[in-house]
Amino acid sequence: MPAESPVDLGGHALIEDASLRTRNTLRVQARAKLLAEVRDIAALPKLFAWPAVKNMRALVLGEGSNVLFTGDFDGLVVTPKMRGIEITGEDERAARLRIAAGEAWNDVVRWSLARGLCGLENLSLIPGSAGTAPVQNIGAYGVELDEFVHAVEAFDLREQRPTIFARSDCAFAYRDSRFKREPDRWLITALELELPKSREPVLGYAGVRDELEAMRVQGRPTPMQVAEAVVRLRTRKLPDPALIPNAGSFFKNPVIARGHAETLKRAHPALPLWPSGDAQAKLSAAWLIEAAGFKGVREGDAGISERHALVLVNHGAATGAQLWALAQRVREGVRARFDVALEPEPRIIGAHDRNLPA
Repeated sequence: MPAESPVDLGGHALIEDASLRTRNTLRVQARAKLLAEVRDIAALPKLFAWPAVKNMRALVLGEGSNVLFTGDFDGLVVTPKMRGIEITGEDERAARLRIAAGEAWNDVVRWSLARGLCGLENLSLIPGSAGTAPVQNIGAYGVELDEFVHAVEAFDLREQRPTIFARSDCAFAYRDSRFKREPDRWLITALELELPKSREPVLGYAGVRDELEAMRVQGRPTPMQVAEAVVRLRTRKLPDPALIPNAGSFFKNPVIARGHAETLKRAHPALPLWPSGDAQAKLSAAWLIEAAGFKGVREGDAGISERHALVLVNHGAATGAQLWALAQRVREGVRARFDVALEPEPRIIGAHDRNLPA
């Protein structure tokens, strides 16, 4: 097969020596030995039985909004392209949706709101595909996806068979799940969400109420109004990947022992912190990074956004290795200043990959 020339094999297409530059939102150059775009779930067993891919490592890649390539991938990249959203059941209280993995997440949010369903409004404008949402257990403005998950459908890459996980089997946690902890095993093909038709809006996160006031919303806001407030906040605070390549929030908000958090709060009264389970507290990673002097820092084309300290940006031709080196500098700076370890949200693929052999 010529490089970059897709071969349609019925239900999926294969590309040899595929460029991944336009397939990750940081727009770093990397190549995959083989890339498969899968349109039909039924094609998956046939794909993995093909001799050329049978013993390859596999990497599932959606829209590439939560990955940093620090080098090429010497294996098979699988991109789910399955489409479709449908209501599979409902009553007067809630409706159950089945969403194919290839749907864009923000389209799912808009689709549900347009049909009078609520719950996802705080998750508006999060980049990525629906299939990657459970992996990261996406969350924003006080809401996390796992609250609405009924089931996750996945293809077991090890056993070569489809599996359905109930919500309780997904091991969801803050920006985490069993799918993230077992990254080489599961290819999510669809998810089922149960969304209420009415619920109390979640407005406790900083900025949401202020945005609603600026919109002149009085009384209890509708889900559509909350979604609009969130979109305005995200648009104003976070750089648009279409204008300056980035992967959204690059670091998780660290969860540390409450005693350590209270000591830091006494020394730095402006530090935001929130209770997080027994004897723990969650800190603002953005505040820590900015206080350590990294907001707006630029090293060549690798930088930290001037608009939001959590966002690692590519100003043009930064390599993945250069971006990762800057991220490591940020982590070391925060650790030295506050004795707090920052953990990246995106998966790091390449020589520095924590999950795959280098």
